Amino acid sequence: MQIRLPLLDRMYKEYPKGSAPTGLEDLATLYRRADGFLLVSAEYNHGVPPALKNLLDHFLEEDMWRPSAIACYSVGGFGGVRAAMQLRMILGELGMPSIPSIFSVPHINDALAEDGQPRDERITKQMDRFLDEFEWYAHALRHQMEGGTPY
Repeated sequence: MQIRLPLLDRMYKEYPKGSAPTGLEDLATLYRRADGFLLVSAEYNHGVPPALKNLLDHFLEEDMWRPSAIACYSVGGFGGVRAAMQLRMILGELGMPSIPSIFSVPHINDALAEDGQPRDERITKQMDRFLDEFEWYAHALRHQMEGGTPY
């Protein structure tokens, strides 16, 4: 799915009911059904890509009380962790705390084969552990949400 979001001038919640642009309405519906959010981010000038930040800033209540997991990559040796640290702060403010682990892939140009498969089996093992942790948090918070939220 590709949605061209406007630059943020107001959040989804600030539109009168039924008047938000179609793309925002579609995303809000999708977000409300999610048990968690897995964000995949490149590192852009040592930070979060502007388009991802714009997307995140459009929503608040629709993604609260759901865990997030951060997968990041870069062409350099840090694997996008500088962007990941910024994302952690942003996601916490949006009410979707990130799980403790981060899945980071440095030297992305060399890490994957032409078909997109990892060249090193350690990447797959790390990803499997990361996804298991994310799934655990998603189930745990979903269970808690069934009993209500603090506010």
